[in-house]
Amino acid sequence: MKRITLLLLSILVACSQPARDNRPKNHFTPPVGWMNDPNGLVWKNGEWHLFYQAYPDDVHWGPMHWGHAVSTDLIHWEHLPLALCPDEMGAIFSGSAVVDHDNTAGFGKDAIIAIYTINHEDPHYQKQCIAYSTDDGRTFTKWAGNPVLEADIPDFRDPKVSWNDRAGEWIMSVASGQEIRFYGSPNLKDWEFRGRFGESYGAHGGLWECPDLFELDTPDGGRKSVLLVNINPGGIFGGSATQYFIGEFDGRTFIPDEPVPTRWMDYGKDHYATVTWNDAPDGRRVALAWMSNWQYANNIPTGSWRNMMSYPRDLSLVPSEDGGCLLASAPSPEVTAARGRKLLEKEFSLDGDKTFRFRSEQAYEIRLGISDPKGDTVGISLENEEGQRCVVTVDYSGKRVIFNRKDSGRTDFHNDFPSETFCALPKGDADLRLLVDKYSVELFVDGGTYVMTNLVFPDSPYDTIRLEGHAGNVDVRIDAM
Repeated sequence: MKRITLLLLSILVACSQPARDNRPKNHFTPPVGWMNDPNGLVWKNGEWHLFYQAYPDDVHWGPMHWGHAVSTDLIHWEHLPLALCPDEMGAIFSGSAVVDHDNTAGFGKDAIIAIYTINHEDPHYQKQCIAYSTDDGRTFTKWAGNPVLEADIPDFRDPKVSWNDRAGEWIMSVASGQEIRFYGSPNLKDWEFRGRFGESYGAHGGLWECPDLFELDTPDGGRKSVLLVNINPGGIFGGSATQYFIGEFDGRTFIPDEPVPTRWMDYGKDHYATVTWNDAPDGRRVALAWMSNWQYANNIPTGSWRNMMSYPRDLSLVPSEDGGCLLASAPSPEVTAARGRKLLEKEFSLDGDKTFRFRSEQAYEIRLGISDPKGDTVGISLENEEGQRCVVTVDYSGKRVIFNRKDSGRTDFHNDFPSETFCALPKGDADLRLLVDKYSVELFVDGGTYVMTNLVFPDSPYDTIRLEGHAGNVDVRIDAM
């Protein structure tokens, strides 16, 4: 009966678009039920495939499936039937997908291969399995030889696979307790241990999850390996978060650059399970995150669906003050392309308090430049008629940017939700970009060198911007999205 119910639900999802009344305008949400980690991000033939952890029978976490949607512009998504469902082996946990261009697995040239964790509760085990699609991801067949990889580790999950030219084989990064293990394979079926990474590096306040290993160009024309490691709990502001490491991958192990303090990909509360698309066009490295936190993800006040994805972000390496590199995250060009009518444009000197009201929109972008500061702080408050507000403070004396959502709207659904987060202010002049949607504010500092992503639940859209402080020049522009 359950299989029939899920089949009917998949057909319904494929044939209808969800009602938009209580949803964000531009952020991906599931058609119904629960959603967490993005999985299997892969680009093929002009389509961005988004698979994700889904439980369509409830708005709380449950037996995991892979939901599926595709897009041609990373903003508008077509919902497709569930891609992978639980079976006698267990539930379908996180993983990745690749296009097998050279038919190394024998399922056909250019087949999409999904690599995922099967999770069984009693007895408990987590093993890696594969499934293949020869119709551009519309249907998948689980391989009869599953599992393809297992280990005597209770938390052994979230395989991220990509082809590694240096190693000359497929490389799988697997979260293994509080370390990442690397495996190699010529055919996606037969895997051998290559190396491990984790001891004495990074944050270890919780389990390591959802790794991702890829390369990016450095500012001086070189090339570096980047390893994303999500952690829960143990994030910088509590709960879940994404840390990253920059170094070299020699085909067997990840060798980080000189030890540095833990680097966080996002300094907000709500940016987790970050992974990137395989085979993105033009050599781009495009990331997506689950826009929530395990502290309160089961409690956020939405309706028949629960949880959202972040805006997609293009990743790059930029210089750091210590002579190394930082991982920058800028809104993808497709996000900028969604920019619509101008709502407000002002340039002025700030001497005390200035308030501007603009046309109420569910989603908009604020570009804000502050130069020649003449005090310790400048405050930027986004407000609505109910008196709810979120406040961004540029703290020049502390060289940081602070985001406060304690009075942002509905916050009473969990004690950990009202909060304040902060990131570094890399230079004296503040260059801020805020992407605001119905339930979120994504704040990019200095072109994305530092980012804060935070959920908000106001009763109506913020339609007023208030600035307080002293500065020689402030330039603000707001555009609908």
